[in-house]
Amino acid sequence: MSRWRPPSPRSSPYITAAGAQRLESELKALWERRADVTRHLAAAAAEGDRSENAEYISRKKELREIDRRIRYLQKRLPSLTVVSQLPGNRERIFFGAWVTLEDTAGEESTYRIVGADEIGTQQGWISVDSPMARALLKKAVGDEVQVQTPSGPATWFIAGVRYE
Repeated sequence: MSRWRPPSPRSSPYITAAGAQRLESELKALWERRADVTRHLAAAAAEGDRSENAEYISRKKELREIDRRIRYLQKRLPSLTVVSQLPGNRERIFFGAWVTLEDTAGEESTYRIVGADEIGTQQGWISVDSPMARALLKKAVGDEVQVQTPSGPATWFIAGVRYE
């Protein structure tokens, strides 16, 4: 049996203006952190035997992780499309919308549809590529949405749509 797995599908190239700003500031901070880690790495390397030098080994690992993230951001940022304009019809759900949903039990939850690079479960931000977001796109207040979940199909009613 091989370990080969097919590549994951490409995520949508859309991002909010605030999300793009965060990624650019993360890239800048990573470059600054990299310079600091490189200085510490050089000092650890100067101590002598590198095979048993825990400081040297941990700094090499940290530098590898920083470089991996820098490479990803440098490749991803130019391919992103910043969506800064609000849609013409703000009654319908599009990218960047805050959507308030009500389940069949009457409980409300609010989600924001954002790009794959800015999702966050604590804030309630979901990817535009997620099944929930795909089901919500182009719907309006009062519509019913059914989404296939791991525990079976679930139904929500759209209680509100807003843009900021």
